[in-house]
Amino acid sequence: MKKLIFIRIMLVGYLTTAQNIKSPSNNISLDFLLFSNGKPTYSVNYKNKPVISRSNLGLLLKDGTDFTSGFIVEDTSIITFDEAWQPVLGEQTNIRNNYNQLTVHLIQKATLKKLNIIFKVYNEGVAFRYEFPKQANLNYFIISDEKSEFRLTDDHKAFWIPGDFDSNEYAYNETLLSAIDTEKIDLNNGIGVKSISGKYTVQSPLMMKSTNGIYLNIFEAAVVDYPVMHLELNKENYSFTSKLVPNAIGDKAYLQTPAVSPWRTIMISDDARDIVSSKMILNLNEPSKIDDTSWIKPMKYVGIWWEMHVGKATWDYAGSQNAQNTLDQLKPSGKHGATTENTKRYIDFAAQHGFDGVLVEGWNVGWEDWFGNWKENVFDFTTPYPDFDLKVVNDYAKSKGIKMIMHHETSGSVGNYERHLDRAMNLMKQYGYPAVKTGYVGKIIPRGEFHDGQTMVNHFNFVAQRMAENKLMVNSHESSRPTGYNRTYPNYIAAEAARGNEFNAWSNGNPPMHETILPFTRLLGGPMDYTPGIFEIKMNAYDTTKKEQVHTTLAKQLALYVTMYSPLQMAADLPENYEKHMDAFQFIKDVPADWQESIYLEAEPGDYLTVVRKDKHSEKWFLGAITDENARETEIKLDFLSPNKKYVAVIYEDGKDADWQKNPKSYRIKTLNITNKSKIKLHLAKGGGTAISFDPITN
Repeated sequence: MKKLIFIRIMLVGYLTTAQNIKSPSNNISLDFLLFSNGKPTYSVNYKNKPVISRSNLGLLLKDGTDFTSGFIVEDTSIITFDEAWQPVLGEQTNIRNNYNQLTVHLIQKATLKKLNIIFKVYNEGVAFRYEFPKQANLNYFIISDEKSEFRLTDDHKAFWIPGDFDSNEYAYNETLLSAIDTEKIDLNNGIGVKSISGKYTVQSPLMMKSTNGIYLNIFEAAVVDYPVMHLELNKENYSFTSKLVPNAIGDKAYLQTPAVSPWRTIMISDDARDIVSSKMILNLNEPSKIDDTSWIKPMKYVGIWWEMHVGKATWDYAGSQNAQNTLDQLKPSGKHGATTENTKRYIDFAAQHGFDGVLVEGWNVGWEDWFGNWKENVFDFTTPYPDFDLKVVNDYAKSKGIKMIMHHETSGSVGNYERHLDRAMNLMKQYGYPAVKTGYVGKIIPRGEFHDGQTMVNHFNFVAQRMAENKLMVNSHESSRPTGYNRTYPNYIAAEAARGNEFNAWSNGNPPMHETILPFTRLLGGPMDYTPGIFEIKMNAYDTTKKEQVHTTLAKQLALYVTMYSPLQMAADLPENYEKHMDAFQFIKDVPADWQESIYLEAEPGDYLTVVRKDKHSEKWFLGAITDENARETEIKLDFLSPNKKYVAVIYEDGKDADWQKNPKSYRIKTLNITNKSKIKLHLAKGGGTAISFDPITN
């Protein structure tokens, strides 16, 4: 009997090569298995239950090399890593980076080409990447496909948007995996050009919940010199396969050894709070490449922006009917928002209420001939319209202690932007602009490229690098979604890269659950410039024929300043709308944009989120709680507060009759004296929220 057992063990060892690695907590276990045909695979267990079944690994190269089989294992190594690092700006002052790592060194028997697969196992999930070492028979090469597979164990509930190579500005769908179908959703409710990549293809990050209460999230980290990964679903076995965004001729990535792919990540927990609070994506990126970061500052700002979205003003100076005229022939339409006098009004408002900066969109020539024309040289990023005086505006802002935020809309013409970039940055430095908001609306030029392709990923990262060299911060809109690159270049202070608040002004808007999903998806990769703070909820205030509205209560707009992390926060509404509600506006004035600690108290994707954060430079705490279309009652323990201290809690909550559809501006404000032993009951209306500031009583 003993002899038979021994023979069987030897046979299995001959057919396969296996390695196991666990998370520091031992809750997550990853198995690497190389079959006898040299096919590399992996599987993942969580608390001894399978969450990723045996899944294939590998890539295909354009020269015909098939990196999905035919390998033998040259060597393996396991290391443990544990460090703490300090982000320049962030949700907390210290981040722990603790994982166990398995590196499998493979060589292909037929070609003698080498490929390493690196696995990192964290307490909140696993990550893997492909590494192409320097080798004589593999130097410059082209990736034609990636075959990374994520084979799930059941028909999970998923929160997804369609796999669009050009846009991530969609409202989320909440369905079972088996119900994913991009042909059943509205693709024409936004701006730009839609490039849907497949009927069953979705974008990452993909948030899921299994029937037994396990939360999973498939994403990627450190996308550098590589295209964005989408996920193609096979409904027969509930598996996803990576789908890389192609360039104009169908190639996916051009690489030269040594090279690496981005990390493919799977977050896993039976507590949703572990997913939304995870710093795994940041940890998988390289440390900051900026030595002196003293100039990188959080900013709260107002700006000439929302008035264009609601139709009160225009970006262009003269109206599109004059697009064929030269600049000296243009006549003012009378609705141009970016005038010197209007900008002064915003500067006065910002200075009066303690904001850092003012954004001005539509200040430069080109807006009369930009959208939909797919032209190469619409903007030069240095020439203002006749009614916008750069020097006068700059001098006035400086006299008030306000920084101006530059705006560069590229209209997708990245070659034109890169040609003008140095001159545009010189203008910013000349007038003291510390930050720029970039935009990429429309099809990409060079023609045939996509927003999520390797060319554009390199462009977005290049702009961040060049801005860093000039000590300037950047906030990109219509870009590929961030994957933690703000750790490497912390001047990449924020991005849009999702469906923001603006859609509420002129489309069917963002459903009430939208803001409860984004922290589990888009925000895992980096801060989002969501532009909260809209107080005039219904758009018929500007035009009685309009039916559009913001799909939240006013109180929820306050809570978003806490639940939607960003070191760049806009008070997006018009000054006159804030002046009608100065008591509620006080919370926007008080809430910081940089934190020393963040605690997620309650979380359920698509339903609700409650988070508290501690100001980086004081003992003040701030709470944000939001819900979906359902009203919610909850009770919060305040044990996160310091013991033996008393606090004043100012609570901004939905009124008793508040409802995001029927009565969205109903709110009430109350003040309580509390300690860390207190509890607070929260009432969240339909589509509602609560915001609270906790200020220590010092005397």
